[in-house]
Order: sequence, then C-alpha cells, then structure tokens
Amino acid sequence: MAIKNINELKRQKETIDLSGPNGNVFYLIGRAKRLAKELGLDPEAIADDMMSDDYDHAVETFDKHFGDFVDLYR
Repeated sequence: MAIKNINELKRQKETIDLSGPNGNVFYLIGRAKRLAKELGLDPEAIADDMMSDDYDHAVETFDKHFGDFVDLYR
C-alpha cells in the first residue's frame, strides 16, 4: 500500500443528465451540498445562492462551483 497525497489522486468526473431524474433542482442542491462538504466549501451558502433565483440560475451556480468535478448535459 502506498500513501499518496490527496492532490495526486485523480477523481473521475461525474456526469449529470439535466433532462433525467437527477436533473431536478432538489437533486442538484443536495449534490451541491455533499460536494461542498467534501471540498471544504460552505454548503449552505451555495445552496442559498442556488435557490435565490430560477432553475437556470441554480444550474449555473452548480456549474460555477463544481464544473471541474461534474459535467452537466441536456
């Protein structure tokens, strides 16, 4: 077993189909909260921002924070 630095680990990019069941805003907010916790970000601030406007704003906010880790597609 080798001990690796967290930065050396490659994270496989997740994909979310916005036209499927995981594309609803409640799923995206929940996923954003879990990812934010993993990354040391403030999950409530991100969720509040996502809920501050319409669905497109929520998707854009999700992509802004997690676009390096998750690909969104329609």
